[in-house]
Amino acid sequence: MKNVSELQDLRGRVAVITGGGGHIGSAICHALAEYGARIVIVDSNETLCRETCRQLEREYKTETLPLALDLTDEKALRKIPSLVTQQFSNLDILINCAALVGTSSLKGWGVPFPEQNADTWRLALEVNLTAPFILTQCCSADLAKSGHGSVINIGSIYGINGPDMQLYEGTSMGNPAAYAASKGGLMQLTRYLAMVLAPQIRVNAITLGGVFRNQPEPFLSKYISKTPLHRMAVEDDVKGAAVFLASDMSTYVTGQNLVVDGGFTVW
Repeated sequence: MKNVSELQDLRGRVAVITGGGGHIGSAICHALAEYGARIVIVDSNETLCRETCRQLEREYKTETLPLALDLTDEKALRKIPSLVTQQFSNLDILINCAALVGTSSLKGWGVPFPEQNADTWRLALEVNLTAPFILTQCCSADLAKSGHGSVINIGSIYGINGPDMQLYEGTSMGNPAAYAASKGGLMQLTRYLAMVLAPQIRVNAITLGGVFRNQPEPFLSKYISKTPLHRMAVEDDVKGAAVFLASDMSTYVTGQNLVVDGGFTVW
């Protein structure tokens, strides 16, 4: 019987994390590197991608590989497994964390439903849902050979619950249909993949609640009042869930959605 520290040990394993240069993605990278994993960061932002890899190498003395690419580029995505195995020989963990969450230059995103834009809708589905499908598909052969193959999809409370639009009243914030639809689709893709990739590969999801980003009032107070643990999430809240699902701590867990939301969705 293995002890808990042995089950958590990720030494020798290689983890591919999309969006690894972002807030949530980098927290996951740090967590897995702390337990010994070698880290491959796939991110559209080359500066963040390379800087996060340098941080991991300095702090954890682990090997990394930065892959800066466009997640809507299918050809680039399909090259990832060979790039990873050329450097590390194995691929054990895939974490689909990258997501389109909107920018000031993106038209038809955080606006009322009648003003939402079909081109933006398509882009959100391409990044948030199609990219995880393509990556899981092209990485599945290597993940199956691993003996420890694990896929983790990072979801959202708005992929399992409808939005309470009253939270956004009095602010410039919005809740686009494309984000909810893409994250809801990711939940069903998780269940589908858990069936078709078993027993060699486990596929699970983590649904994280709203993450504190200096959101304005009155949104912040309203959100907290609906959350039993009376706060928004912070990056560290995802670390334990990621290590659990990536490691042998969860070898009998597949097709599940681990909700880390402070109780927001219990209502």
